[in-house]
Amino acid sequence: MATLFFVSHPEVVVDPSVPIERWHLQPSGIERMRHFAGRETLSGLRQVWASTETKAIEAAGILAARWGLGVRVLAELGENDRSATGFLPPAEFERVADAFFAEPQTSVRGWERAVDAQSRILGAVRGIVQQHDGTGDLAIVAHGAVGTLLFCALAGRAISRAEDQPFQGHVWSADLPDLTIRHGWEPIAPRA
Repeated sequence: MATLFFVSHPEVVVDPSVPIERWHLQPSGIERMRHFAGRETLSGLRQVWASTETKAIEAAGILAARWGLGVRVLAELGENDRSATGFLPPAEFERVADAFFAEPQTSVRGWERAVDAQSRILGAVRGIVQQHDGTGDLAIVAHGAVGTLLFCALAGRAISRAEDQPFQGHVWSADLPDLTIRHGWEPIAPRA
């Protein structure tokens, strides 16, 4: 049976002077992604998708290059829309992210509602899976909140930050084409 691998990008260079969507991977994130890309369990990959954000495209590029594939991008795989606040210092971001997951029906400080982001992401992934010819595995490289919202939908669980990755750079997998979850978040590689 074919597999969907959902991968969250690893560590990024946080630069408040650069739009969040254009942040790049840190050297440690690049190394972790290279380590992950070398896993033999990924040898069946036939397609790699990414959101349109730089960090996801860079991570997807590392994975795709390892297996001689290209990267397809889709805006609907992007992080929840946080443009209302832009960059927030880490402690404040964590408080707002907690509220985003705790109040999925509410727009917290103008952010896209979690239920709306979940619907958008689920629709995008179902569209990707429908066009997949069923031969080989599929990887989607995006963001932690994206993966958490998708995981909750597929697992039939309520939106909750308890389902979130512990830190950037994780993977979970599901069977294709029915999207039955195989396992929850696991690190792509140890952190340095």
